[in-house]
Amino acid sequence: MDWQPHITANPAVLAGKPIIVGTRLSVEFILELIAEGWAEADILKNYPGLTREQVLACVGYAKDRLSEEKVFAVPR
Repeated sequence: MDWQPHITANPAVLAGKPIIVGTRLSVEFILELIAEGWAEADILKNYPGLTREQVLACVGYAKDRLSEEKVFAVPR
């Protein structure tokens, strides 16, 4: 999923959090809905301005960010 046409960040909007282009809905918010068990159909029904591609772009964005993250074990 090419998320780049769907996700943007602007320091003047939501303190620079990544948002869906043309909205004030953050990627974080959409991911929270998914984490809470919302189905894609429920998200699209409650936010009729969104498209399936935009919801999938949020997931793709998160996947790409996490794939860049390095995790190191810290000895106890």
